[in-house]
Amino acid sequence: MSMTERPSTGFTGPAPGRPAWRRRSGRVPAVRRDRGFTLLEVLLAFVIFALAFATIMEIIAASTRSTVRARDYSEAALMAQSLMEQVGLDIPLEPGGWQGETEDGFGWTVEITDFEGVGEDTRTLELAELNGTRLYWVDLTLSWEDGRGVRQADFTTIRGSLEGRR
Repeated sequence: MSMTERPSTGFTGPAPGRPAWRRRSGRVPAVRRDRGFTLLEVLLAFVIFALAFATIMEIIAASTRSTVRARDYSEAALMAQSLMEQVGLDIPLEPGGWQGETEDGFGWTVEITDFEGVGEDTRTLELAELNGTRLYWVDLTLSWEDGRGVRQADFTTIRGSLEGRR
């Protein structure tokens, strides 16, 4: 090889019958895609995003509804406790019914009946008679409006008073 000749690289040009742009391996060189996303890819991504977003929003809405419902029932339980404490003070502890409405918009009904025992268990009544105590069932019903309709919660307890004292 002389000084003016170039060293051979092993490439002698396209093989006879092959196009010039093919390599010796016979593979077509990969075309680079620097053009971005296709419309189909963008639409598919948008649909997936929209479905995920709708699912997350439904979960948040259900959680909010549950939280509001739990708050309402907790408030009703506190109101019931307050009303039950009034039985024997502002509400007479004697058989009958009373009703009213609170400042918070709760409607309430109290029904008081004589306690007659539960099933065949008479021990509670026997003990009450020995102590000179008269027992009453106190049934309290609270109702309120929550935007989806009227809700109601029922509470029951047993209250007692000494005979001759109510």
